[in-house]
Amino acid sequence: MIYPYMTMNDGTEYTHSEMKSDGTVLVYAETPDEKDGFHSLVCILPQYEVRNVIGYTETEQKEIIMRIEKNAHLIMEFSQIGGFASDATVA
Repeated sequence: MIYPYMTMNDGTEYTHSEMKSDGTVLVYAETPDEKDGFHSLVCILPQYEVRNVIGYTETEQKEIIMRIEKNAHLIMEFSQIGGFASDATVA
């Protein structure tokens, strides 16, 4: 399952998976681009391993990872209860 997390003013959307049995969570970033359609990447938490980068510059990747790092504790928590919009209460 993929859960929405946040959308930035530039249209970049962050979504995440449920927590996998090995304790990892996949975080997806995707930004619309007039020329390429979309730029995207996947970040695997808690290792912050970046994969499948399409279209982002090194600087853009660093900004995205920095944003994910600042929100990782929430993303990890939400991944266990059905996402940010879940009816479950965050403990």
